Amino acid sequence: MTSCSRCRTLLADEPVTAWRIAALALPALGVLAAEPIYLLFDLAVVGRLGALSLAGLAIGGLVLALVSSQLTFLSYGTTARSARFFGVGDREAAVGEGVQATWLAVGLGLVVVVAVQALAVPVLDVISGGGPIADAALPWLRVAILGAPAIMISMAGNGWLRGVQDTVRPLRYVLVGFGISAVLCPSLVYGWLGLPQLGLTGSAVANVIGQWIAALLFCRALLSEQVGVRLQPAVLRAQLVMGRDLALRTLAFQACFVSAGAVAARFGAAAVAAHQVVLQLWNFLALVLDSLAIAAQSLVGAALGAGRLGHAKSVAWRVTLFSTAAAAVFAIVFAAGSAVLPGLFTSDPAVLDEIAVPWWFLVGQLTVAGVVFALDGVLLGAGDAKFMRNATLASALIGFLPLIWLSLGYGWGLVGIWSGLSLFMVLRLAFVGWRTVSGRWLVVGTG
Repeated sequence: MTSCSRCRTLLADEPVTAWRIAALALPALGVLAAEPIYLLFDLAVVGRLGALSLAGLAIGGLVLALVSSQLTFLSYGTTARSARFFGVGDREAAVGEGVQATWLAVGLGLVVVVAVQALAVPVLDVISGGGPIADAALPWLRVAILGAPAIMISMAGNGWLRGVQDTVRPLRYVLVGFGISAVLCPSLVYGWLGLPQLGLTGSAVANVIGQWIAALLFCRALLSEQVGVRLQPAVLRAQLVMGRDLALRTLAFQACFVSAGAVAARFGAAAVAAHQVVLQLWNFLALVLDSLAIAAQSLVGAALGAGRLGHAKSVAWRVTLFSTAAAAVFAIVFAAGSAVLPGLFTSDPAVLDEIAVPWWFLVGQLTVAGVVFALDGVLLGAGDAKFMRNATLASALIGFLPLIWLSLGYGWGLVGIWSGLSLFMVLRLAFVGWRTVSGRWLVVGTG
């Protein structure tokens, strides 16, 4: 039996079981969780250098995160396109999408390096207000941004490997990269193991080395497939079109959450602290649910590529069911622990008083989020990026952003901000729910 016929048999005969979904979702969750866990470790290492170094890391890291988050289409868009070819049994074309995405990652990464090096000083001055914090952040950012092409190569690598339903190798590569960074970070910051003591800059050097090691592992995986590595302008253009839509969608998220933080800060330190604690919990839970959405992306894309509409619908239904059930469990846990769990994050009475408002909004949103994130994965797997862009922009402009800024004008505080986030989620549910039920996403083939 050829590899192509094995692929078709897999899609035709293997049921969409909980085990099959978990086999894709759990390693994907490991990849998603690895970076935030490492960042916490990095903060702990740098934090011992003092408040100024920690502030410099925070500001420099914010710039790097804003840049890299805008280019996540290299992962999500590549998964959608690669999975369709995998579903039709054309592994070479599926991997070929990864080749073109990797070339795109290298090109965009170099542009980002040049742009950030040129604009680092004014950008840091705007964000931090200049002064000692900007001075501390500048050398860290100038070194750390050299890892931007590697970050993007890893995104592309994650994309095509997920497309061929392999989420285990990306986890291994990411763990190797972050593991090496975790050893080098304190060694270079403090001068351990005979290495130079670089202070805050040592953190950036460790990050860059780990990122490039992971990127090289993804490149090795690509080359081991023995496919052509020439540039294909038509494929690059198609990837850029999908990337444009996904980048605009990401920009809408960023505008909302940056605005929410800015407005929360206007209501005092206790309010912004409470907002930040609950928002970090929201982000953590989103990571868990996103791992199921990644499984949906890979399975739906492959099913549609193979022309198996019933299989794609089955994936959509089952992943949504599992995601909603997981979100409901989280909601019950956070509701039951509402009197105890906030105390794990702060002992400040003022913050604890404020935290009750966003906490209960979080509990109320979770089951909605479970459905929304799962259907996001289904539609992204179908390559429905234009609709996802429009739905997210509309939800942000109609729901989230108006309530955020009205909260500032009328003094609604965290109630108004989190009402905006809740309305944002409900509107997204309405959009993606309608789209899924309509069946317009069920477009077969590889085009």
